[in-house]
Amino acid sequence: MQDYEESVSFLGTWGPFQKRTFFLLCLTTIPSGYNLLAVIFLLATPPHQCYIPDSSNLSQDWIQTSIPVQVAGRVERSSCSRYELNLVQNLSALGTSPSLDLIHNLSGPEFLLSSLKQEGCKDGWTYSTEHYQSTVVTEFNLVCRDQWKQPLTSVVYFMGGLFGCFISGQISDRFGRKPVLFGAITALSIFSSAVAFAPSWPVFTMLFFLLGLGQITSYIAAFVLGSEILIGSTRVLFSNLCLPWVYVFGMMVLPVTAYLVRSWRHLSLTMAVPGLACIPLWWLISESPRWLVSRGRFQEAELLLRFSLSVSYFGLSFNMSGLYGNPFLNYFLVTAVELPAYAASWLAARSLPRRLSYISFTLLGALALLLIQITLYRYPTLTLTLVLLGKFGLLAGAGVLYMFTGELSPTVIRNTAMSSCAMFSRVGSSVSPHLLQLAVFNEFLPWIVVGSLSVLSVLVQVAMDPNASSRG
Repeated sequence: MQDYEESVSFLGTWGPFQKRTFFLLCLTTIPSGYNLLAVIFLLATPPHQCYIPDSSNLSQDWIQTSIPVQVAGRVERSSCSRYELNLVQNLSALGTSPSLDLIHNLSGPEFLLSSLKQEGCKDGWTYSTEHYQSTVVTEFNLVCRDQWKQPLTSVVYFMGGLFGCFISGQISDRFGRKPVLFGAITALSIFSSAVAFAPSWPVFTMLFFLLGLGQITSYIAAFVLGSEILIGSTRVLFSNLCLPWVYVFGMMVLPVTAYLVRSWRHLSLTMAVPGLACIPLWWLISESPRWLVSRGRFQEAELLLRFSLSVSYFGLSFNMSGLYGNPFLNYFLVTAVELPAYAASWLAARSLPRRLSYISFTLLGALALLLIQITLYRYPTLTLTLVLLGKFGLLAGAGVLYMFTGELSPTVIRNTAMSSCAMFSRVGSSVSPHLLQLAVFNEFLPWIVVGSLSVLSVLVQVAMDPNASSRG
């Protein structure tokens, strides 16, 4: 790498060619960022309860009373059961009038009702439309007995990313960075559109897997292409600050779009627009000269670092749904905090050792996440602050990790090496949707796991050879 940079140094670091490449490659990451966590909105599960048919001839009071009340930390109506409808109809026919004031008590009429047999939601469900007009969950009823399908769908999406990383690295190192970059962007647009017309959950899941193929693949190809075309301080600025910032901008646009477009099918179609807008850039971006001229293996600990960070990153994002407040605003804030995180990563890359920077940032994030178990539910604002601080630390550490992973890779296998690390990180992201299920055993367990994995990645970095992860 150093010999190449010396050979082309006479061209300068910020001429018209470099400027055009810099800005256009940044734009190509918007589709990837825009699609990254679409699962949060497409697969959102609104509050729901058993549907009571109009033909039951029950008053609104009796309809509300026919749904059992559960007391598990907080009082809420059952989402998956109701009192047997024929028994409730008999009580209604006797002229009994339920008292809404006693619904939450365990005496009087409520005691009588609670002694009745319960049944599943035989007539389907009614879903709250406060935040979503429709989602994949509400349309295909992925709740109660079929609730397992919702996290499985998220896993399939990230497994698509894993498979995409597996094949794209080898294709890129053999046929070039540019075809992989624009092939992945095209795939994002095609399958985002196709998902919107899925007639059933199995078809949606299959198309969602194909959508995942292009998501992280396009970002890695843009990262590698820019790292190989640009040199010196321009390359550091591109890799550590501007490329991640534009990527985060794409992520920040998603909750705004989801707020305006409440139907999951319309949202899927909207997700295809950024990719379609980027396709004409094919004729403005050149192939990597390093790859053209050129035509290692990483320590296992490097992969473990990627896995731990990925579980923590995506686990934190999915756990946001358990926090109080507006889901669109929460998602926007947890995405916006990535901007200062990448800025801190860039500043650290300019003057501090990679190893020290990574350890410091990640340890900060881990400690913040572990403290959440003290504030959760009691101090919502402080909890959100700790989540944002945790996200800041993890992302700043990830930015540093991306930088020296690219620096340690020879040109001939750089895209394969980066894709291999990303593929292993996608194993982590595939596990992350299931972190929420750990709350069944302990409400703090998801946060403890996320924080502990971050601490593990710090310990792995401490144990690694300092000369392998520092400059100079």
